Amino acid sequence: MLKLDLSNEPAWLDLGHGVRVNLRPLTTALMVAARNDPAVQGLSEDATDEESALVFAKALARVAILDWEGIGDADGNPIPVCPEAIGALLDLWPLFEAFQTGYVARGLLLEQEKNASSPLPAGSSVRATDTAKPVRKPARTARKG
Repeated sequence: MLKLDLSNEPAWLDLGHGVRVNLRPLTTALMVAARNDPAVQGLSEDATDEESALVFAKALARVAILDWEGIGDADGNPIPVCPEAIGALLDLWPLFEAFQTGYVARGLLLEQEKNASSPLPAGSSVRATDTAKPVRKPARTARKG
């Protein structure tokens, strides 16, 4: 059974190392906004999964993070949420991982819970080409005997 959280209230997520982020609920609108981010749209087709995950996480974080605690400049002074600081935050591996597992993965788990419908033609496999080739049986040779 899919459990719907009907509250659209932001929630705090602890990323560890004294850092907390206040996030909008992960909605379809946020996912669409992140997918349409220029950095995501600008990914080359040969980008690795790791590169794509980082670019997408940063795009999602830019639209999802409303506030944070535990983020400061080099002198320890708190800094406001801004795109450059979000990028720097997610460049830190442990914080990126915490954001991925604590926020992004929740949306992906919902994707796995939905029914087993076939992908839409406009999905990620729309440009896929058929690489399978039929197996040819070897030619029979005449038996001497």
